[in-house]
Amino acid sequence: MSAHSHRLIYLLNVAQRRLQRFATSRSEDGITPAQSGLLFVLGKQDGVLMGEAGQALDLGPAGTSGLVDRMAAARLVERRADAADGRAWRIHLTAKGRAMLARAKAETADLNARLVEGFSREEIDVVARWLLSFQSKFPNGRDE
Repeated sequence: MSAHSHRLIYLLNVAQRRLQRFATSRSEDGITPAQSGLLFVLGKQDGVLMGEAGQALDLGPAGTSGLVDRMAAARLVERRADAADGRAWRIHLTAKGRAMLARAKAETADLNARLVEGFSREEIDVVARWLLSFQSKFPNGRDE
């Protein structure tokens, strides 16, 4: 198969949509991949600034704010004013958010196992390297 017949953009778009739908449908609580992503960020560093969370998830300010709004409404996270800068907000996990993080970790481990099924470690290493290359080939504007 030639590089031109791979239709990589189409295949990436379809794969991303199917993975998003599957991950959301399989979640016991209907948590979205974006919500899981924020839970993972907070699991590593609870109390991150809104901008830091957005940067970690490759989201702009409006996307980050909307995600945090939805998760705060679901009582998974809460916003607190930054002690050093009252204009800035930090995001913290709630008890419900910590419980959801534990479930999201288990669901993600299962999903990752399914994604690599049928491929060698070397093949997955190449795919991971290829996907990571997007970050330098297509900077998000904040990276430049």
